[in-house]
Amino acid sequence: MSSENLLRITQFYSIHEDPSIFILEDRTKRGLEVRERYFDTKYGAECESGIIYDGRGTGHKVAIRWFFPKSIFILDQVVGFAEEINKRYLAIREMTCPDY
Repeated sequence: MSSENLLRITQFYSIHEDPSIFILEDRTKRGLEVRERYFDTKYGAECESGIIYDGRGTGHKVAIRWFFPKSIFILDQVVGFAEEINKRYLAIREMTCPDY
């Protein structure tokens, strides 16, 4: 991702702009290999996903980044989706590291 097209960045997500799309990236998944691309019905956008393995060796498909066409989405909608991600990770951090 190019930093010159960076619109917004937090600890848990970043939003980049391309001429025709907004790209929302889950920063906790940085460096994860992209395994597939599919249409994410929850957000109504194309998504790249990878696999994270738990302590038992079971693989779990996780989203890495979403591609929101500007012809359908405005930046405020993408920021709203990003804030959902942010709230989820803040809640997880509060449960696992309350003194953070």
